[in-house]
Amino acid sequence: MATPLTRRTFLGTTATAGALVGLGDFGFLGQLPAADPRPTVELHPDVAPLVKLIEETPRDKLIEAAAAKVRAGTSYNDLLAAAMLAGVRGVKPRPVGFQFHAILVIHSAHQAALAAEDKDRWLPLFWALDNFKVSQATNQRQNAGWMMPPVDDAKLPAPAAARKAFVEAMDNWDEEAADRAVAALARVASATEILELFWRYGCRDFRDIGHKAIYVANASRTLNTIGWRHAEPVLRSLALALLEHEGDNPAKRDADADRPFRENLPRLAAIPVDWRSGKVDPKATADFLATMRTATPAEASAAVVELLKKGLHPQCVWDGLFLTAAELLLRQPGIVGLHCVTTVNALYHAYTTTGVEETRKLLPLQGAAFLAMFRGAMLGRGKLTDDKLDALPDRADDKVGVEQVLALAGKDRPAAAARALALLTADPAQAGPLMAGARRLIFSKGNNAHDYKFSSAALEDYLHVSPAWRPRFLAACMVQLRGSGEADNRLIEQTRAALAKA
Repeated sequence: MATPLTRRTFLGTTATAGALVGLGDFGFLGQLPAADPRPTVELHPDVAPLVKLIEETPRDKLIEAAAAKVRAGTSYNDLLAAAMLAGVRGVKPRPVGFQFHAILVIHSAHQAALAAEDKDRWLPLFWALDNFKVSQATNQRQNAGWMMPPVDDAKLPAPAAARKAFVEAMDNWDEEAADRAVAALARVASATEILELFWRYGCRDFRDIGHKAIYVANASRTLNTIGWRHAEPVLRSLALALLEHEGDNPAKRDADADRPFRENLPRLAAIPVDWRSGKVDPKATADFLATMRTATPAEASAAVVELLKKGLHPQCVWDGLFLTAAELLLRQPGIVGLHCVTTVNALYHAYTTTGVEETRKLLPLQGAAFLAMFRGAMLGRGKLTDDKLDALPDRADDKVGVEQVLALAGKDRPAAAARALALLTADPAQAGPLMAGARRLIFSKGNNAHDYKFSSAALEDYLHVSPAWRPRFLAACMVQLRGSGEADNRLIEQTRAALAKA
């Protein structure tokens, strides 16, 4: 592993609020022969051979083939780019989940690699390559081998009209027009201008339990790493994903998934001009957490506005959203609960990235509404426990260590949470070793995309939560992390052996 990890600097000019006027109105084929005659999306020549290798190499031979490329000098960044591009042009982004997790997880795997020890940094990326082959095969079976078609340049809107055409197509849920417009936009607009559009559309509706916002965040972060010269196919996949819906045109009806966005836009006028200069009050956060346990989507969004009108700092709101997500997971560990955490993570990333004031105000309101909708979805799957995050006993006098907590994770979830809280209450400095241990267990024990998606989001958000609440947030998240007593996945030794070959 002589090639170091690299970061790419995200460049672009800040978009203005006026650039979004009108918005308020609102991978390749599994096991295909190399001689397949259908046209493909053009890629930059420096990564095209790597993409072809990933697409065409059988799953049981891909790890060794990729390791051979690494030993020959292929950089981490180029392999990361190839993994992303193979996914977006060869896995249908509908629905935004299921087999498409091979793409949604790319940046989460990269985040895990950045935080890993040097000797472990290739493991998440090689896991992602193997995971792509699973999704590629599923896409072959379920989507008749869907692949992204090439762009017909003759049908693209003029460069000066690309933005307007994209907004109109997205507002009207017009897939063909949006695909043409976003291809044109990718060629003429800055990364910042493009992202400001996608932040809004990513939080527009609650379909696919938060995966639309998650895809926007993960796609943008991946492009910031691999370079925006690879943006066109990624953005085309993203636009198609965001337009996924049931039934007829959502612009012509009032679906539950769309209602919070329409109702929240008028609420923004009530937020004070100096809304980002309020005070941080842990009691206000606790009260907001209590409200979120029973609030409807509309009531949840309205509660955010009231907090800001009272002069509370937005950190109080985001603390409440992070804690609500973690508490919902604690009350019902599993697929829906973990997406509470990953969705809030994506919305908060958008909040800290956007330069448009209206979008920044909108995101916490949408987050509150989405969490209320998540609670409804979870009730439909069974009973939630009565656990309250701010009422969990800390038992700081218990003698407990990191190893004990990790041994309980994946085995006795409530006990893992309780022991983690005791550990962190007695010594907050143990958070670092606990998170490092949990991350290494994902490398060796993780066996699905959610292991990487969830752990990257939760461990990142630990630092986004105010210090007073961090022990309880991390303790709750232990219920979804892997434990040291679980079986190793099949890839870790295979990857290490392949990379170690002379």
